[in-house]
Amino acid sequence: MEEKMNKYDLEERLIAFAVLIVELVAEMPDSRIANHLAGQLLRSGTSPALNYGEAQASESRRDFIHKMKVALKELRESNICLKIIYRTHCYKSKDKVERALTETSELVSIFVKSVKTAIQNVAKASSN
Repeated sequence: MEEKMNKYDLEERLIAFAVLIVELVAEMPDSRIANHLAGQLLRSGTSPALNYGEAQASESRRDFIHKMKVALKELRESNICLKIIYRTHCYKSKDKVERALTETSELVSIFVKSVKTAIQNVAKASSN
């Protein structure tokens, strides 16, 4: 039986992901390409935790959905950036890149489902 993740578990998971991204970026080689990708990944990879925090303090269901969609967008961006880093070998720790790729895929799935559920809940509330 699949356990439902509570908001604190997801928040902690997003923080752990941001820390993994920070560590990965700190270890990237010092080259023009790696620096560009590192900056991009640092922004998109730390953003979901911050946007999720904002979503928890949203002013309405629609505001919650918007903030969750922003976090999802940043996760997808991070995933693509990580794929580029992986394919161009702009890393020192292959293990960290692979863990980050796995985690982004799982987090994207969680956020897609959360957004879908929230949209359905808004539709239900509107029809009542």
